[in-house]
Amino acid sequence: MKDILVYLDGSTRDAVGVDLALALARQHQAHLTGLHVIAPPFVPVMTHAPIPPEIIEEQVRFGREQAERVGAAFRARVDAAGMPAEWRAAEGYASEVVGLHARYSDLVVLGQTDPDAATAADLPDRVALSAGGPVLVVPRAGTFPSVGERVLVAWNASRESKRAVDDAMPILKHARAVTVVVVKPQQSAARHGEVPGADIALYLARHGVRAEAAQVYGEDVAIGDLLLSRAADLGADLIVMGAYGYPRLMELVLGGVTRALLAHMTVPVLLSH
Repeated sequence: MKDILVYLDGSTRDAVGVDLALALARQHQAHLTGLHVIAPPFVPVMTHAPIPPEIIEEQVRFGREQAERVGAAFRARVDAAGMPAEWRAAEGYASEVVGLHARYSDLVVLGQTDPDAATAADLPDRVALSAGGPVLVVPRAGTFPSVGERVLVAWNASRESKRAVDDAMPILKHARAVTVVVVKPQQSAARHGEVPGADIALYLARHGVRAEAAQVYGEDVAIGDLLLSRAADLGADLIVMGAYGYPRLMELVLGGVTRALLAHMTVPVLLSH
């Protein structure tokens, strides 16, 4: 992990994401890049009258001034931490721009969607499914002085969960404790072998990661809730899981478990598709 990208949307949560990205960059001796996206001017689709040029100009001016403020705050924070970093401001739609820049990074750090914010919805979903690499989503509440010391790996023996494990390997190798959790293994018993989680724990051991395997049952409880509950029991500061996407109306959307976890997450979640 030598190139980390952190997306800043200009919210009050930017500092939390930057601090988390800085901690990872320092741990892995990685290059850190901050990115802000300047949205195109908003033009109502249903309007029949031409939009006055001064309104468009005002939106453009506001976007560029916000980018300058976000960039200044980013540079001040990394300078205070004594870390070198790169700053980028690009114009376009956030999901497309972040997804593109993500393809030249080992990891993308961005914030959980705020349902009350007037920004593009479900940005983590879209970036996770388009980035081609891991995305670390930071909860919209709380602070996270450490990430990756005690890791819960959500394992269901799927292609996506294998991809997530491999993408998270640099973090897992630095972890003090890793627990592979298989939720409701009876629902996909053919994938797991005689002892659910044992094979992936052995795979991790051969890569130098000491991991314990655990199974969680709960017929009447949603899988996402079971994972969050077990993460709290373990004192985990990171959840690693696959991002499951399905084609729907020509768009990629996340599967139910991933979407539910992103909506109610209490610790950072590393997603990979």
